[in-house]
Amino acid sequence: MSTPKLLFVCVKNGGKSQMAAALMRQRVGDAAEIRSAGTEPGAALNAQSVESLVAVGASTEGEYPKPITEADLRDSDLVIVLGEEAQLPEGAANVERWITDEPSLRGIEGAQRMDLVRDDIAKRVDELATRLGL
Repeated sequence: MSTPKLLFVCVKNGGKSQMAAALMRQRVGDAAEIRSAGTEPGAALNAQSVESLVAVGASTEGEYPKPITEADLRDSDLVIVLGEEAQLPEGAANVERWITDEPSLRGIEGAQRMDLVRDDIAKRVDELATRLGL
């Protein structure tokens, strides 16, 4: 079986998609090729996202917000879009959308919000890794 190529996408590629990629790398190591990108990438990673990942031993070392490219879409076995805001070009194949928990809608902010987002994404990452046999 070949190594699956996974691409995690959100709008800014500074928070949720970076979290998903880091958590998947932590979970499966090099059993999958894992990348992340944004439809409108920001200038830096979200500091609270990074801190939340560090707290569970996951790393974003060497990562930075990157734009999604046609090659990214073409070369990925599965594209996971986090949230409702990021929109992929029409015709993108093998796309799965994760509508993650948004604690701020319940008045939860700061580190507590980010940890809840991380935990929701981690659960989905674990389910995906199991489904893919990783």
